[in-house]
Amino acid sequence: MSFAHHAARTAALTLGSSALVVAAAGAASAHVSVTPSSTAAGSYAVLTFSVGHGCGTSPTTRLAVQLPEQVLSVTPTVNPNWTVEKTMEKLESPASDGHGSEQTERVAEVVYTARTPLADGLRDTIALQLPLPEKEGEKLVFPVIQTCEEGETAWTQTYEEGQDEPESPAPFVVTTAAEGDGHGHGDAKAQEEPAEAGTGSDTLGWAGVALGALGLVAGGVALGRTRNRG
Repeated sequence: MSFAHHAARTAALTLGSSALVVAAAGAASAHVSVTPSSTAAGSYAVLTFSVGHGCGTSPTTRLAVQLPEQVLSVTPTVNPNWTVEKTMEKLESPASDGHGSEQTERVAEVVYTARTPLADGLRDTIALQLPLPEKEGEKLVFPVIQTCEEGETAWTQTYEEGQDEPESPAPFVVTTAAEGDGHGHGDAKAQEEPAEAGTGSDTLGWAGVALGALGLVAGGVALGRTRNRG
């Protein structure tokens, strides 16, 4: 086999492998996925849902995100490309809102409707802010119904760890260990530490000023003695 023929074959194999990688990446990114700003139990998180394709090749007109029962409230983020509305449902019994009050209904679904249909192959995101449950290891599933000008795709299939991912998986988040007080403020002791450190820094600062003043006095005395000798 000539060198030129061998090089051409190697290049072809490399391009073929690259094409498979790109195809796999494209398939993996074809889902409606979710990226949380935090997964810490008891924290407030912003969940960003992304969509980068239509139903087949048809432009996307609507995204309906269904919220799990563990989530009672949500604040949708405004996206100028979409209108947004919340669908409420009554609770079987009142639940605490975490701020000393009780609520009798919850947000069951958030619907984003495109002002201009999102063409296939163009990516956009929507985001929801919500409180995560206090329990670590809680799996929160957010089924999404993607409606297009022609047809729709239901991203609602669930699966467990170790199982193969289904064709239309529902986005989900799993809570991790809690951090601080759940609101990003930390504990009282941690908040007191900067003040104590500041006090120590002030003391060192004043000590430096005093030492500097003593140095100036000593320098003045030495200069006076030199002039007297002259």
